[in-house]
Amino acid sequence: MDWIWKSVLLVLIGMLLLRIAGRKSISQMSVATTVIMISIGTTIVQPIANHELGKAIGSASVFIVTLLVVEQLQLKFNIFERLMSGSSKIVIEDGKVIIPNLKRMRYTMDQLEMHMRQNGITSVDDLETATVEPNGQLGYVLKRHARPVTIGDLEEILQSYAITGSSPATGEHPQQDNSSTSSTHSENSSDIFEEVSKGAHAKPVDPKLQ
Repeated sequence: MDWIWKSVLLVLIGMLLLRIAGRKSISQMSVATTVIMISIGTTIVQPIANHELGKAIGSASVFIVTLLVVEQLQLKFNIFERLMSGSSKIVIEDGKVIIPNLKRMRYTMDQLEMHMRQNGITSVDDLETATVEPNGQLGYVLKRHARPVTIGDLEEILQSYAITGSSPATGEHPQQDNSSTSSTHSENSSDIFEEVSKGAHAKPVDPKLQ
């Protein structure tokens, strides 16, 4: 029954080695990290059947050292970082999806919309720029009409009240006609959350990106 304590020992050593390698979630793993983690998992299982405990620990240690060396090289050399981890790709610009970049990354519209929904974005038209990062996450900048109000925006509004001589308390402030802008935006926008319930894209999509 020595395989029991060997199993416990290997699991503990594997956890310790992964702790040394650093805490990273699955979505933040690079290609090198993923390969190393899979290799360690395979190595940990092998000694139970082959009775080669020392070699298993040594191999797992070599994997971790390799991972640390790769990460150090990525810090020092940009070319090596782009080679191992890749670079960010622009997928949306001024509310328009860049189809060639999606095809180049083998990234579908459904995957792009999934990440948009996870970030609370309802329409492609609301995005000024969006990028797919090397870890697969979506980076984005909202257009002005879709951005949340910040403290800076509120300060500008209060300053404009002071300059025009009106106050928020009286409710007297310059009126701005946003009806045409909002109606145009609603016509051009397509809610990607509705696409989930309908099971189809609101706008035509390239069949290769379905």
